[in-house]
Amino acid sequence: MPKRAAPQQPLDADAVLAWYDRHARSLPWRVSPADRRRGVRPDPYRVWLSEIMLQQTTVAAVGKYYARFQALWPTVADLAAAPLDAVLVEWAGLGYYARARNLHACAEAVVARFGGQFPETSAGLLTLPGIGPYTAAAIAAIAFDEPVAVVDGNVDRVLARYLALPVPVREAKDAIRATVQSAVSARAGDFAQALMDLGATLCAPRVANCLICPLAEGCAGRPLDPLAFPVKAEKPERPTRYGHAFVMRDPSGDVYLRTRADKGLLAKMTETPVSPWGAEKTAPAYPVAAGWRHRGQVVHVFTHFRLELEIWSATVPDPSVLADGWWADPRELGAEALPTVFRKALAMAGLE
Repeated sequence: MPKRAAPQQPLDADAVLAWYDRHARSLPWRVSPADRRRGVRPDPYRVWLSEIMLQQTTVAAVGKYYARFQALWPTVADLAAAPLDAVLVEWAGLGYYARARNLHACAEAVVARFGGQFPETSAGLLTLPGIGPYTAAAIAAIAFDEPVAVVDGNVDRVLARYLALPVPVREAKDAIRATVQSAVSARAGDFAQALMDLGATLCAPRVANCLICPLAEGCAGRPLDPLAFPVKAEKPERPTRYGHAFVMRDPSGDVYLRTRADKGLLAKMTETPVSPWGAEKTAPAYPVAAGWRHRGQVVHVFTHFRLELEIWSATVPDPSVLADGWWADPRELGAEALPTVFRKALAMAGLE
């Protein structure tokens, strides 16, 4: 375990903001420090949309999704009026699909309860579907300059090094939040984004550019080994589950799809028929009688388990025997709300 250095100085918000004014990342949902000085205010809808998309996802991965959502639904009222299925289609591939369902529900709530205007406080934002403490703080600070600590994974890493925390981040959340809160300035939104940028650039997972870091002077981790922080937490072993996916085509070549259950993993998304996913391997129970062919195996890693999915395909002579889904033109699969695991299954079967 890394040794903890002497007590650190408080965060120097002025130094952090001066660095941010020169080096802020240009992001499509962000109002630059220069524009903020000219009186441009962040759009809370854009801030909210980006924060929901960025949960468990990288900035690089989010870019094209954010641009597409903005083009299709430029306001929260537009998003609220969109069919949920259309939102799920555009979200497909971004993962963590409960976020998309909550996104739509939140948009509806903002319109129905607040006349299309987001609440301006973290307390008010917490009353909305899909907005937790971090997201509420981020929106309130960035869009409305509420003086509240905003602590994401990047900020956790910066503070773990600055404080030379001898324990994993999850065991020191209160200390991290208190340290950030004590430094929040009148420029609360810029300060929040500045700390995020520090963690994404100078104080990244495998990088510690201490020589040019605005927090170097008070950093307790710098004279030690900054890359030894955060202390790694023990990760539980990710179990493996097994299952089968059945890709069926009719005589004209269309592929059979259906909607998953309303609750549970990948709820309301589109799938090919599948078996239950269990801890033991089982023989395939084909949904219809046909000339089934094994096409290979797809491996997909979810947050809490690893899935090994055996892919089977067949042509179904009588499409009418399947009544709980629909037959889709393979050329139009891009318009279906297919999660990545099922796009992998279709590709393995020679589609997509």
